[in-house]
Amino acid sequence: MSQFAVLALLFAGEALAQGAAYSQCGGQGWSGATTCVSGYTCVKQNDYYSQCIPGTASTTAATTTRVASTTTSKATTTQTTSSAPASTTLSTSTTTRPVSTTLSTTTRASTTTSASATPSGGSGSGAWSSAYSKAKTALAKLSNADKIKIVTGVGWSKGPCVGNTGAVSSIGYPSLCLQDGPLGVRYVQGVTAFPAGVQAASTWDTGLIYSRGNALGAEAKGVGVHVQLGPVAGPLGKNAAGGRNWEGFAADPYLTGIAMAQTISGMQAAGVQACAKHYIGNEQEKNRETMSSSIDDRTVHELYLWPFADAVKANVASVMCSYNKLNGTYACEDDKALNGLLKSELNFQGYVMSDWNAQHSTNAAANSGLDMSMPGTDFNGQNVYYGQALLNSISSGAVPQSRLDDMVTRILASWYFVGQDSGYPSVTWSSWNGGTGAPSVSGTHSTVARQIARDGIVLLKNSNKALPLSKPASIALIGQDAIVNPSGANACKDRGCNTGTLAMGWGSGTADFPYLIAPADAIKKQASSDGTKVILSSTDDTTAAASAASQAATAIVFITADAGEEYIVVEGAAGDRLDLNPWHSGNALVTAVANANKNTIVVVHSVGPVILETILALPNVQAVVWAGIPGQESGNGLTDILYGSTSPSGKLPYTIAKSASDYGTSISSGDDNFSEGLYIDYRHFDKAGIAPRYEFGFGLSYTTFDYSGLTLSYTDKSAGSSTVAPGGISGLYDTVATVTAVVANNGTVTGAEVAQLYIGLPSSAPASPPKQLRGFQKVSVASGASATVTFNLRRKDLSFWDVGSQAWKVPSGTFNVYVGASSRDIRLTGSL
Repeated sequence: MSQFAVLALLFAGEALAQGAAYSQCGGQGWSGATTCVSGYTCVKQNDYYSQCIPGTASTTAATTTRVASTTTSKATTTQTTSSAPASTTLSTSTTTRPVSTTLSTTTRASTTTSASATPSGGSGSGAWSSAYSKAKTALAKLSNADKIKIVTGVGWSKGPCVGNTGAVSSIGYPSLCLQDGPLGVRYVQGVTAFPAGVQAASTWDTGLIYSRGNALGAEAKGVGVHVQLGPVAGPLGKNAAGGRNWEGFAADPYLTGIAMAQTISGMQAAGVQACAKHYIGNEQEKNRETMSSSIDDRTVHELYLWPFADAVKANVASVMCSYNKLNGTYACEDDKALNGLLKSELNFQGYVMSDWNAQHSTNAAANSGLDMSMPGTDFNGQNVYYGQALLNSISSGAVPQSRLDDMVTRILASWYFVGQDSGYPSVTWSSWNGGTGAPSVSGTHSTVARQIARDGIVLLKNSNKALPLSKPASIALIGQDAIVNPSGANACKDRGCNTGTLAMGWGSGTADFPYLIAPADAIKKQASSDGTKVILSSTDDTTAAASAASQAATAIVFITADAGEEYIVVEGAAGDRLDLNPWHSGNALVTAVANANKNTIVVVHSVGPVILETILALPNVQAVVWAGIPGQESGNGLTDILYGSTSPSGKLPYTIAKSASDYGTSISSGDDNFSEGLYIDYRHFDKAGIAPRYEFGFGLSYTTFDYSGLTLSYTDKSAGSSTVAPGGISGLYDTVATVTAVVANNGTVTGAEVAQLYIGLPSSAPASPPKQLRGFQKVSVASGASATVTFNLRRKDLSFWDVGSQAWKVPSGTFNVYVGASSRDIRLTGSL
C-alpha cells in the first residue's frame, strides 16, 4: 500500500523508470512506470490494474489516474470527555494515493513498479528479528531443489498428515506436518474435541479463549503437528446460513479479532504454528471454488481484514488463502490481497499457504504472494503447480530467484519463531489409517473444554424462574439431540450427519471425539443423585414426545440446526444451511411437547441463528437455552447451567432475527458483490431500524446487574507513530482513550457479566453503522458486590478507513459512547 515507505526502498533504481517483467504498469491511481521491458506488453487487466505480459510491444503504456491525498497530524493533547480534534490520518507516506473500490484492485505504493514480480519480502521486523536471522543463515546453505521441497507439498495422502512438505537434512529441517483443525487435531485418536470457535466467542472470556488456544497448541505439538490449521476469521459470518460460520467466532470484526489474537497467542506459546484462515471473502460454501467476492475497499478494511490484522499483530506464523475469487481473481493468486494488504499494509512476516487445491497457477500464484502450495497436488495427485513447475519458472525468470528465496525465508522464519528447530516431537500416526499410535496428550484439557461448553451457553428466556432446576420430581428428556448417535459419536466421517446430539458441525474443521457426554448422560447422573425420575424419548417422533412429556413435571426438549463444508451433503444441505429453521421438524417437536407439558424447557444446539418465533409463541415454553456447539463435554457443561451450579453468562456472538429476511443477506447463487457493505448482523439491524428477536451480545443470567459511574477520558489525539509493524501502522494500536463503569450484582447469586462498549462515529465521518463494538470485559461479581470494568480504546477503534487517502482516519467531532449488557440493552451513554 502507498503508505508504506519501505516499499520505495525495495523497488528503487531502474525499476522506477521502466517496469520489470510481470510488473504493474498502469491502472487507476497508478503513479509508477507505464512502460514495460523489451518483449513485454502493458495489458489492461481491469480499470485498476495493468500488467507487463510477454508480447511484442516494448513501450506500451497504460493510462493512469492519480488522486491527490491530504495527510494531517496534530500534536498530542490531553483532554477528558471533549470533542475530537480535526481528523487525523494514520499513514507513513505523503505520496499520492489511489482510490481503490474492490479488494483485488487496491493499488499498491506509487513507487512500486514490480509489485507482481517482486512482492514485498519479509523484513524480520519486531519480534521476528532473531527468527529471520536464523532463516537467512539456513537459506544460504540451500540449493534451489532444497528450496522447492520447502515450498511444495508432497501431495494429497502422500504423508502422514493432511499436508506435508519435503525434509531438508542439511539444515535439520523436517517434513513439515500440517493438520486440521480449529477445534482439535483431526484424524488423530485420543485428543480433545474442544467446543467450536463460535462457542468460545459466546463466552466473551478472553482468558478462556487463550486457554483453549494454548490447549489446542499443546496437543498439536504433542502429536508432532508443526502447523495447526486454525483459527478461523473467514467466514466472518455475514450470511446467517453460512456453512462454516461455527468454525469462526462472531459476526463482528472486533470480537473475532480479539478471539483470533488470544487463540493464536495461546497456540504459539505452546509451540505450534497457528494458521489464520480463510483469507479472504469466503463467506459461503455454495460455489466456493468458482464464485467471486467483490468487496469495496472500506468494507474490506473495517470488516473482513480487521480480524486478520489482529492475527498478524499477534505474530501468526501462517495465513491460508481461500478458495473463492476476489473481483474475478483467485484469492491465492491475488496480488492486492496477498502482497498489497497482507504482506505490505499489515507487514505480515509469516507465509501464505493455499487452501487444499485452491491454487490455480504457478507464476501468477508465486508472483502474487503464495509461499506454500498445499497439499502440493489436487486430490487426484495431479496439477502440481509448484515443484518442478516452479523450478522451471525460476530458471526462465518468470518468477524471480528473490521471490523463491523470500518464500523459503518466511517459512523457515516461522519454524524458528515458535522454536520448532530443537526437540520437536515426531509424528507416530497417520491420517489415513485411523490416526492410532499417537501419544496421550489431552491431560486435563477436558476442564477447559467443559468451562467453554458451560460459559458459552446463552440463556435466552427464563419465565417464572423455570431455571435453575431444583430436584424436580420427574423430568422428560426428549429428542435425538439428547443422546449420542446410536452408531457412535464418530460414526459419520468428518461428522457428516446430524444424528444424535450435535456437538460440532461437519467438514475438515472437525476432530474425532475421544468421548462425548450427551445431555441425557449428564442429566441422568444429576437426576439420580436428586432422586428425580427420568423419562427418555430419544427420537424426534412427535407422538412419542408428547407421551413422554405428559408423564413428567418438567420436559426438556432438544432441537438442532447443523451445517458444515460443501464436500459433504447432509440431508440436502451442501455445507450452507437450506434455511434458518430447526432441523428434523424441530418446531413441530417442541409444539408437541409444549402442548403436553406446562413447564417446557427448550435446549438448542445450533451452528448459528435459528428462527424461534414458532417456539416462543407457545405459552408453555418457559425457558430457552442456547447451548451452541459445545464439543465433547456438552452434557456436563449444560447440566452445570440447568441445575445452577454456575449462573449462565454467555452472550450471543450474532443476532437472532424474527425472520430470515431481516438479515438483509443470503447465500448467493453466483458471484457476490457484497452490496450490503458495512451493514451485516447488528450493524444492519441498527441501520434499518429492525427489531431483532435476540440481539447481538444478548444473554440472561440467574442474577441481575446494574451499571453506573461512567467515566470517559480521551488523552491522546495525536496521529500516533507511523512505524510499520506486524498488524499495520503501530500507532493504530496505541490506547488513546479509556472508558470505565461500575457493574453491581443486585441479585442473590454470584454471576458473571459481559459489559460491552459500543462507539458511534462523529457526523464528520462517512456514513457508518450507528454503533460498533469496540470493547468488552467479563467480570465475575458476588451477590451484593460490584466491579469496575475498563475499556481501553485503541486509535484504530476510533477510526474509519478513508478510501481516497488509503489510510485510517480519526474523524473530527464527538464520539457517542454506549455501555451496556448487549448491543440494544444500553445502560450508560456519554461522549468523547
